[in-house]
Amino acid sequence: MPQLIYFFKFASLLVGMCFEYLLFAGLLYLFFYTWREKKYWPFKIQQRSQQKKHIIRDIKYSFCTLVVFGLVIVPVFWASQHGYTRIYHPIDKYGWGYYFFSILLMVFIHDTYFYWSHRFLHWKPMFRLVHKTHHLSLNPTVFSIYAFHPFEAFVNVLIIPIVAFTVPHHGSAITIFTLYQLAVNTMGHLGYEFFPKGFTRHKITKWSNTATHHNMHHRFVKCNYGLYFNFWDTLMKTNHRLYDETFDEVAGRAKRTSVAAKLSPIPTEETV
Repeated sequence: MPQLIYFFKFASLLVGMCFEYLLFAGLLYLFFYTWREKKYWPFKIQQRSQQKKHIIRDIKYSFCTLVVFGLVIVPVFWASQHGYTRIYHPIDKYGWGYYFFSILLMVFIHDTYFYWSHRFLHWKPMFRLVHKTHHLSLNPTVFSIYAFHPFEAFVNVLIIPIVAFTVPHHGSAITIFTLYQLAVNTMGHLGYEFFPKGFTRHKITKWSNTATHHNMHHRFVKCNYGLYFNFWDTLMKTNHRLYDETFDEVAGRAKRTSVAAKLSPIPTEETV
């Protein structure tokens, strides 16, 4: 009977994640790539559309990824239920200050974990066998966020047990953390840049990554490995040498776009 309970937990979690992925990604795709595409086209980082067959491929890989996520998250849930993780109750047990700090701590831990696990996935044998799957999306869309090889999906979801077993947290804190990483990951793959020109050069905002930063990673591969922040890429000198210039060109494009350009046909990968 306990095994059956956790099977249903896995099934419900998987259905929920699939629904969330399709709804979230689908609505954003319909808005930016269909309904309001002409209006927001100047903000498009790569000025070409993704082929439908590539979107279908990304969706298939994403469903496989969500299965792997579920297989890791359900045992963590079981461990939490039996007191093996650092989860606590009630929500203000350590005070509200610590509650918000725990979320920030998860974000910083994840940023470090992502950078170095990402570098590992770019090791030639790992890239050829595993990470190349994600890089099939040279011009990513929001559907690309979970388009991983199963092993890469496992590497990515390991952040959940890492924080669950090391950081004292309330259950809602880890939920907020996962929603935040989903939002950042989504914007990184959306294909549009909305930060203003000069954002990457300002002494404060330059430490935040941008959609252009990750889009360039998909295009050029051996650069721009970070997730939330630009600390590790700056320290390890792995930013693309033309990152700032490329960002400013993309961010400034909307102001330079003429009415005629806005009304011109939107190119596809077949016409580029």
